[in-house]
Amino acid sequence: MKMTPKRILIASHGTPGARAAEKAALALCPRGGTLSHLIVVPDFWKGMQGDDWLNNAATRDVFARYVESTLEGEVRAEVTRLSRLAASRGLRYRPTITLGDPTQCLIDRAAKGADLVVIGAPRPRGRAGLRSRLDTEKLARALKVPLMIIPHPK
Repeated sequence: MKMTPKRILIASHGTPGARAAEKAALALCPRGGTLSHLIVVPDFWKGMQGDDWLNNAATRDVFARYVESTLEGEVRAEVTRLSRLAASRGLRYRPTITLGDPTQCLIDRAAKGADLVVIGAPRPRGRAGLRSRLDTEKLARALKVPLMIIPHPK
């Protein structure tokens, strides 16, 4: 019996690999289905208030507000972009934005209801960019639903 996933959870933050996963998730989700979008701000951002050159509380606070507003703008742009793609395909769109460990956040969100979890493969070595620190082995062992890992685009 072939199962059509009606509730797909996509972990995406807009990188090329994540967008490849989005494309696959959008193609798999049937009209009227739900695309749940998880954006995790890794918990290491909590420490981004800097150190030596931010030598007083006022400067640290200004920098913290700058980092937070930059992240907020990036997240808002991703939510807007993916919600439009989902709507154009007749899908319900449910974004979740959280701070924490990417692997654990994805496990926790999947437990709240998903038929399939879709992620992009880790970025190939030598490609510039921040690594999400997603532990795919831990994720695969913990999920109660299928996990689809989409290859990184060439």
